[in-house]
Formats: sequence, C-alpha cells, structure tokens
Amino acid sequence: MAERIGVYPGTFDPITNGHVDIIRRALRICDRLIVAVAENIGKSPLFTLEERLALVNHELDIVNGANGTKAEAKVFGSLLMHFAEENGAVMIIRGLRAVSDFDYEFQMAGMNARLNPDVEMVYLMASEQQQFIASRLVKEIASLGGEIQSFVPPNTAKALRAKFS
Repeated sequence: MAERIGVYPGTFDPITNGHVDIIRRALRICDRLIVAVAENIGKSPLFTLEERLALVNHELDIVNGANGTKAEAKVFGSLLMHFAEENGAVMIIRGLRAVSDFDYEFQMAGMNARLNPDVEMVYLMASEQQQFIASRLVKEIASLGGEIQSFVPPNTAKALRAKFS
C-alpha cells in the first residue's frame, strides 16, 4: 500500500495550540505529514518566514518525539495543489473552527477538486478547547500585553513576548 502523505498548509503566524492539536490528530490518519508554511507575504506576517519555520519545527520536534519522525515542515509559495503533487500528497488537512471557516473552505474544496481530484480534502474540527484560538487574536492580545500562555506553546509565547517588548 502506498504511503499516505498529508499536507497541512497555513501561514502559522504564529503556530498556536490549535495548530499543534490538528497536527497531532492528522498524524493518526496519514503516514507522513508535511506542515506547509506559506510564504504569504500578502498577509504581512508578524514573524519572518524563517522565524515561522523555526517555531513550527520546534513544535514538530516535540510531536515527533512522541510519534517517531512522521511530521516535517516545508516552505511553499506555489499553488497548494502543485505543492501537494510535488510532494506526493494524497490529502490536504484543514482545521475548522466555526461556520465562517466552513464557508471559505467549501469554496476552496471545490476549486482544489477541479485542479486535482486525486487529492482529498480532509477537515478536522477544532477540539473544544481550541475552537476560539486564532493567530490574529493571539497577536493582538500579545501586542497589548495580555496573557497568551493558554493559546500558544511556550516557545511561541516567548517569541511573541520578544516581538512586542
């Protein structure tokens, strides 16, 4: 049987506990997971691409310690379906938090299916404890000096505090 490779794309600016939860759960359904860190300069990220990649890799080291080396991070700046094809992926993993996520993802699923019907879109509902976490809200809280420890991993909290100090 062929290896089931999944791609979990995102800006990860910054990586949150919700992202880590989706990564852990995605590893249950695929043999290998590529966390695809989008260049996405159009969104004017707080963290540079290199910083985001380092934060993701730090969390993947922890996750992989518990699961073997099944997850890796890669940068992408191309069309997601092209990236998936280049990496032999058979599924794209996406997390859903709210109805607004569904509306956007529904449109994207249709477009992606037209681009490559062989790559399945797989949606994981956010865990109850993570449903409200959004990177943009975490950045806003951090910028105003609020407590962010329950929203992001410790290494990410430290990086956010450094950005706003």
